[in-house]
Amino acid sequence: MPERLRSARNKLVGTKQALKALEAGCAVVVYIAGDAEERLTAPLRRLAEQQGIECVDVATMHELGKVCGIEVGAAAAVIPPRED
Repeated sequence: MPERLRSARNKLVGTKQALKALEAGCAVVVYIAGDAEERLTAPLRRLAEQQGIECVDVATMHELGKVCGIEVGAAAAVIPPRED
């Protein structure tokens, strides 16, 4: 279970938000659900790899959504850089 994501004050949930964060260089860690469609997650993995950003696999979309505090599944989530 990704405790770091659960305890993060700020998190961006969903593939669109995650992709925007990666494109803007505003991601520290990317979480990807293993049962999400590859056509949605492949660009995230590729961009994270290019930027040297840690990519953490979570078993299911349901589990990732639960960790993010939402009642539906999530294909991806990002922890942005800490803002002080």
